Parts: sequence; C-alpha cells; structure tokens
Amino acid sequence: MKRKMIKHRKFTTLLFTVSLSALSLAGCGADAGQPVAETPATSVSADVQAPEPVSETEAAEAMTSERAADSQPAPAYPLPAAAEAAGIYVKPIPELADGFIRGMDVSSILAEEKSGVKYYNADGAEQDVFTTMAEAGVNYARIRVWNDPYDENGNGYGGGNNDLATAVALGKRATENGMKVCIDFHYSDFWADPAKQMCPKAWEGMSLEEKTSALYDFTKDSVTQLLDNGVDVCMVQVGNETNNGMAGETQIPNIAQLMNAGSKAVREVSERYHKEIKVALHYTNASDYDGLDSILYKLSSFQVDYDIFALSYYPYWHGTFENLQNVMANIQNKYGKETLIAETAYCYTTEDTDGSGNSVGESDLLDAYGATVQSQSTALRDVCAAASESGALGVFYWEGAWITVGDKNADNSPIWEEFGSGWASSYAAGYDPKDAGQYYGGCSWDNQALFGADGKPLESLNTFKWLKYGTSAEPAIDLVNVPTVICNIGADVEMPETVEVVYNNRDLNTSMPVEWYDEMVKNIDTSKAGTHEITGRILDEHATSDDHTEISCTVKIEMLNYVANPSFEDTDTSMWNITYEGDNNPTDFQQKESDAHSGEYAFHFWSESDMDFAIEQEFTDLEPGTYALTAYFQGGDIQDSAKLEFYASTGGTVSSDDFTAQGYANWQAPSLPSIEVTDGTLTIGMHIQCNAKGWGTIDDFTLNKLD
Repeated sequence: MKRKMIKHRKFTTLLFTVSLSALSLAGCGADAGQPVAETPATSVSADVQAPEPVSETEAAEAMTSERAADSQPAPAYPLPAAAEAAGIYVKPIPELADGFIRGMDVSSILAEEKSGVKYYNADGAEQDVFTTMAEAGVNYARIRVWNDPYDENGNGYGGGNNDLATAVALGKRATENGMKVCIDFHYSDFWADPAKQMCPKAWEGMSLEEKTSALYDFTKDSVTQLLDNGVDVCMVQVGNETNNGMAGETQIPNIAQLMNAGSKAVREVSERYHKEIKVALHYTNASDYDGLDSILYKLSSFQVDYDIFALSYYPYWHGTFENLQNVMANIQNKYGKETLIAETAYCYTTEDTDGSGNSVGESDLLDAYGATVQSQSTALRDVCAAASESGALGVFYWEGAWITVGDKNADNSPIWEEFGSGWASSYAAGYDPKDAGQYYGGCSWDNQALFGADGKPLESLNTFKWLKYGTSAEPAIDLVNVPTVICNIGADVEMPETVEVVYNNRDLNTSMPVEWYDEMVKNIDTSKAGTHEITGRILDEHATSDDHTEISCTVKIEMLNYVANPSFEDTDTSMWNITYEGDNNPTDFQQKESDAHSGEYAFHFWSESDMDFAIEQEFTDLEPGTYALTAYFQGGDIQDSAKLEFYASTGGTVSSDDFTAQGYANWQAPSLPSIEVTDGTLTIGMHIQCNAKGWGTIDDFTLNKLD
C-alpha cells in the first residue's frame, strides 16, 4: 500500500434495539422523555451565553407538523423478510443484527431545501426526503451542530449553517419518520476535522476552566432543547474527528477535560429524562492502527467517560477492510469500548454536477469499485459487512442527500451564499481565512450522494434495507479494470491479453480475453512521448457478436524509470540495500515533505558520530543498451573533507560522480549520462562518508534506457 498522508475534507455484537411502537422520546430507554427534578450542576460555571431557546418559528422550518414528546408513535417502515428483485445486486449479510445502525448524516438537507432543491420518492413523486430515506431502511439520522456559524451581520458560513435551530428542525423530521438521532457537536463555529479544530468565537480568550464550563453548558442546554422539542436523541458525539485537538485545544490533558465536560452534560440530561443516550468520541485515519491505539491509551489514562469510539472510514482514503476490522477489534477487546463507523461514502459518478469540483474523482477509484450506482451500493454494503462482522453498532453514510442546487453550468454561487448550501460561503473568511476564506464554494460531495442531481433517489439508497437478505438481480458487468500500458520510447507496445471483469455480483468476477483494434495499435508513434487511447472488446463466450463489451486502454509512451520505489513512497523498501560502518545506523526513511524532493518521503541521514554508509539497488535482467542515471541530494553541516559519491557498476566497470552539499533545499542532481550495460546487471547507489552531525536527504533516483 502507498504510504500517504491523508487530508480529510472533508465497527460478536453489542447492540441496542428499540420497539417501533415506543413513544418517540422513549426510543432509547424506559420511561424516557419526561424530565425529573434536576440537582444543581457541580461544574464551574463561567459567565457565558448558552444557546438561545429555539422558537416555534425556527423549529417549524422542519416543514412538517409539530410533534410533542407524548404524541403518537412514529410510523414503522418494515424491512424486507427475504431477498427482493432489484436492478442492482446486494450480497446478503445474514448475521446482521436487527438493531444495526443504518444511518445517514442529514445535516445539509434544510439548506438544500431553502435553496430550491426538491426530493422525490422512487416513483418520482415529490416527498419528504426523510420519508424516502426511512422507506429505504435508514433508521438513524446524524446531525452536526456548530455553536455560531454566522458572521457579525448574521450571514451564514455555509455547509448547511448548522446551528442548534437547524438541528431541531432536522431532528424533528427524522423522529417523525421513526429514526433515532445522533447529535454531532463540533464545538466550533464551522468545520472541525484533523486539519483544524477552531475555538468558537464566544470562547476565544477563555481560560481552560472557563472553556470547560462553557462547553458543559452548551452541551447540556442544546441536548435539553432538542429533547424538549421532541427530537429522539439517542447518541451524542462529543467532538468531530478530534485526532489533533478540540475547541482550539491541542494538548491531551486539556482535550480530555473538555471531553469529560461534554460527557458529563450528556449523562446528566440522560438521567434527568430517564433516557439512554450514548456518548461517542469521533476520530479518523482508520488505517492508522498504532496511532489510534495511542489515542485510546491516552483516553483511558485520563479516564475520559464515553461509550463509543467512532471512526470515519472512507475506502479510498483509509485502507483495507481487514485493517479496519483489526482496529475495531483492538478497540473492543483491549479497551472495552463499542465501535461505530460514523462516516463513510463512495461515488456513483466522477461527474461534477454543480460546477464546484469534487473531493473524490477518477484517481481515487479502487479496483473493486467503479464510479457506478452498483459500485456505490457494493461499497456501502461491504463497509456494513466489515462493521457487522466486527461487532460494531453500525454505519452512518455521510451527507447522502447533499446534491447540486442548480445546473452545473450555471452560476450557483448566489444560492450557496444566501442559503449556505455550499461547503463554505465567503462570509466564513473572517472565521476561517486560510481554508474557507480562500476556497469557499459549492458542494464537493454531490457525486457521492445517494440521490441524483434531479433529487430522485438512486437505487443504491435502498442498500440499507437490503443489507440482511440482499437482492436478486441478473448478472451484469459493473466495471472492467484495464491496466494502463506504459511503453518505453522506441520499444514495441505490448497490449494486455486479458482484463479483469467485475460483475454486480462480485463472486462472478473473472479474467476475460480482449481483442484490441489492430489499426489503432499500429498507429501508435513510439518514437516520441505521448498518450494514446486504444479501443478493444471483451471476448465473452456467452455474448453474441453484437453484444461484446467495448473497453478502452490508455497507452503512455515515455522514458521508463527502471528504479523500484525510486522516491521511497512505498512501505516496501526491501529493494534498497543499506550498509554502514559502526554499531549505529545513521539513516532512515523519513516522512517529512519539506525535506523530500518529491512526495513525502526521502532517505535521511544524521548522527552524533562520523558516518560511512551506502544505499544501493541491484538489477539483474536489464536489456543491453545505454542508460542514464540521476538522483537528488540536499544536505548541510558537512565538511569539505567529506566524500559524497554517486555511482553505477556494471560488468566490472564503475562510473561515479562526486558532488558536494550546498545547504537546505539547495538540491544537487548528480548524474551519470551514459552507462553501457552489456550483461543485464547493474548496481546503482550513493556512498556518503562525512563528519558527525552532518545531515542530508536523498531522493528521486531515475534510471532511463536511452537506446
């Protein structure tokens, strides 16, 4: 797997089940929904403003009838009791628990509707989107809450303008459609994620104790108002993707104190209303087993009170399902916490539908999934299967209803600005100048929604209700994985003889022979660099001559680099041989983008003592011919007497190029422009002899065949 720093933009079984005949506020605990006398809070109280009470007018923005806590039960949306016929194939998960969370983050819906978006049901009739989701099997709604997402003139920051009033409006509609609700407190006035955890404006300048009290008050008052307005809150997320901080705090003791304040507030409201409300902490980078284990250890050490360790897991960013399951097993077995996938998604198209660009595109696609409705459904099903097999509580799909507010060729910015339906408005610049202030605009998630640009549900939305028993569908090709052909200048193009065919039912996947159109291949000019698209067809023995699937292959003519892992970006570095004098190895493969010539990794050296080392790679089956070799080096604090040698050895002949260190980021490019290889063997490398405390990085080896 590639080692890659992910910038995120944007789980057998411990589950709880709820009778659909229960009162809406009794969904998570016996005798829930009726507050009892409250004892005075023991936390330090700061002189801060709690959330303003939500008015009936604001709450009515749910565009549905008012609903009190003691009203009639929400409607039931029964799940299938057997496999159903469908246009897409969903492989069943027979062991799926009845109480498995089949959730959706719905935070942008109110802003979308204010922007003129209309949602429809499967028959094409306009319908409350919450009803459509419930009919498709969604049983839980996740709603983010920002403290004050407005500038001094009341202009919204965008991204849904998700204040408490918006959460009440959305939560009421979810509850009315039989869904439980998870409230996701960011403890920020705008997006909180690993890249930024900005303090709310009202909390700036507070001491830690004051901020702790403010967070406690905000959490308690918010959850209370949600419950009093009939929202069936069953889970509260204390922070959002808090890997690197929360509410402006970055030190673990401070973060732990804030988390405990939020948890305490939830526990007190839960006790007062006799209602079970789970407390979740939320993190991302699900591929980082060791990093998450370190976080869990610190949470345990500081005795942070929580029930669920929730993860963001996007298949294109966060590694394999196997690793995900190992991470969740560690959370449950070692630390005794429940697990949950708080966010996941996958695209159904690579097309941009709103003219604002997408977070995920062609380069993010995985071999197992294409940019199709079928692949989107399969990816969601596979995440749910991994979660179910690991004993996780369930899965939330992130922002499945966040679609375009207008034609992709139209200027939609006035709508995004007025109603907050883009990821950020220009008004957010005062609060978040470095990100939102520079890159504000529309939705980058529209191609991962479970609704089309027309507001009609994609068939993949029904994946939720089909998880347990699956569907029956005629076998159909979902995608064909065609490798890109890279050909050296002057060489013959070798087209693949077979391709991997991926079916809607992945159990049918197979390799099939392919026939390329000869004239197109013959017309490729290999004398110069270029890119060509070659068409062919799969030779499916079951298809008629007029029914073969046509495919396309990209052919790139370029100078090939024969060095394996030339810039050290891959975790497998076994092709590099490292030797050194003395007891201590002064070298390492360092992840530090500022010290790399390209990418994030480079070969680094430093030591308290004198150094003498070499790094080499050997080749045994090169074609005879003339080769050119280059690499890059930066370094400093190296004396003039040092020996810095770049070399190549073949057939008993050694060629070398000596160079010197010229300081930080002053990259030197030693080269050997003409290496004659006759027997197919070649050793390339760099040898460094230098003084103690000298330092440097080596990167980007390139070996090209010239003739």
